[in-house]
Amino acid sequence: MGIFSSIFSKEKKESLDKGLEKTKQNLFSKIARAVVGKSKVDDEVLDNLEEVLITSDVGVDTTLKIIERIEQRVERDKYVGTEELNDILKDEIAALLEENNTTDEKDFSVPQTDGPYVIMVVGVNGVGKTTTIGKLAYQFQKLGKKVYLGAADTFRAAAIEQLCIWGERVGCPVIKQQMGSDPASVAFDTLSSAKANNADVVIIDTAGRLHNKINLMNELSKIKQVMRKIIPNAPHDVLLVLDGSTGQNAFEQAKQFTRATEVSSLAITKLDGTAKGGVVIGISDQFKIPVKYIGVGEGMDHLQVFNKREFVDSLFK
Repeated sequence: MGIFSSIFSKEKKESLDKGLEKTKQNLFSKIARAVVGKSKVDDEVLDNLEEVLITSDVGVDTTLKIIERIEQRVERDKYVGTEELNDILKDEIAALLEENNTTDEKDFSVPQTDGPYVIMVVGVNGVGKTTTIGKLAYQFQKLGKKVYLGAADTFRAAAIEQLCIWGERVGCPVIKQQMGSDPASVAFDTLSSAKANNADVVIIDTAGRLHNKINLMNELSKIKQVMRKIIPNAPHDVLLVLDGSTGQNAFEQAKQFTRATEVSSLAITKLDGTAKGGVVIGISDQFKIPVKYIGVGEGMDHLQVFNKREFVDSLFK
């Protein structure tokens, strides 16, 4: 374990290590091929490493930053052996992420607000949005918080049904209307009910139809406006859920949604089923939006608060 593991439970650390196993194996096997036959980190090794990072879904811009940092290290130290490359790469990735304007949350705490803390969740269908909402509700309820869910993805009957199933599983109320209802009306009803019943947290599910960004933008703006009639500063968090297994497509979705609405945090899911976990590094670096949660398995406890130091520690363990 790394020096930062004290704030992580043993179970969480094991889940994180296991969830990143495919990414780790993919990255290390590529690095091994990049340095084969070489004893010194030279231009050829750096070129190979650049390709490794880009093909590991770290992203071009972030990869170039990392390579530049390693070049400066090689220049400063004059001789850097390839056996040191993993440690250097770990150090530079960790340093890069530390410099981003993000802070590590230590748990699923809820900020103090006047009335319920409201999270509006956005993301395209299939990224694990509703599952993330259910797991978040579970974590908040474990803290003794009273949670309400709002089924404002009225575009799909399956979305409403899935959220209701999660509500039953977790044991929290779900406010819903018929499929095709006005999403803003659902949000209004949810916040009204939550406020009347002294809820601590409200999580609103929304539709994610990127094929018509203008409609999406208008819909999300309307939901926000209606929310603020009940709770003036709502939503307190706009959480964008991205599927880590889609690699570069997750970058594109992040671009689209950050143009459509003001995203304040990110959740990156399905990291356990992919070798593309490098996408977390690139997205964290490029968008300067905090990656708040990561999904490293299907279990209720497999949604974790993202800690970038622990993430890098597990990736290079």
